[in-house]
Amino acid sequence: MSETLELALLPFQLPFMQSAFIVTLMIAVPMALLSCLLVLKGWSLMGDAVSHAVLPGVVIAYIAGIPLAVGAFVAGLVCALLTGFIKENSRIKEDTVLGIVFSGMFGLGLVLYVQVESSVHLDHILFGDMLGLLPSDLIETGLIALLATLFLIVLRKDLLVHAFDPQHARAIGLSVRLLHYGQLAVLSLVVVGALKAVGIILSVAMLVAPGAIAFLLTKRYGAMLMTAVAVAVSSSLAGIYLSFFIDSAPAPTIVLIMSGIFIVTFLIGQIRNRTTEASA
Repeated sequence: MSETLELALLPFQLPFMQSAFIVTLMIAVPMALLSCLLVLKGWSLMGDAVSHAVLPGVVIAYIAGIPLAVGAFVAGLVCALLTGFIKENSRIKEDTVLGIVFSGMFGLGLVLYVQVESSVHLDHILFGDMLGLLPSDLIETGLIALLATLFLIVLRKDLLVHAFDPQHARAIGLSVRLLHYGQLAVLSLVVVGALKAVGIILSVAMLVAPGAIAFLLTKRYGAMLMTAVAVAVSSSLAGIYLSFFIDSAPAPTIVLIMSGIFIVTFLIGQIRNRTTEASA
């Protein structure tokens, strides 16, 4: 019995696993809060776009010898601002603009990457490397998570009004432009924070799944935020813990658990709806 318990607690005793738990939990909170807004506003594809668009910024930052986070943030912000500019000055719909911009920037990043002899493996950028983090990485991610969380909590009511009705938000005196570009900046910042934990590609799931699951389970915004955070935190803990025993990469395991929760939640909702219709 004692050996079984010791084995079960082993992941919490290893330093590299402790770092993985800490960094993922830190970034899971702002990503969950932001995912609620993205789902309500219909901006899920924007998270995908910014996540892919940071790659050229990472490569250019490596070439210039500056922190990778700086390059990633600038590239993500450029993608978001460029998308908004093209949408406002053309007849092209937003989803089409997003597809063109993020695929173009991602392609640019891949071209730059193969031209540079880098010690940073592409897999670590795309899928994260939470088991190989340094103390400085934890500090960087912690600061990013703190800033993003404060922004999303302090302005949660204003952001909600802006998400549902920008015209009403402008009419009651809110700075629509500040809320719009502030949210885009925080989105870029959160993607940067998730870069070393779950990587570029898998951060998309972290930005969509918690909010989507919470949307199916709740009807009030406050409850939606708390549910999304609970889903993100529990999935992160379970995914990292499970990956240790099945010898899997932590980030994909986390995403797989979130996807499973979404499917179960969706099916339960369908069964309840049919039961209600049948009894009516």
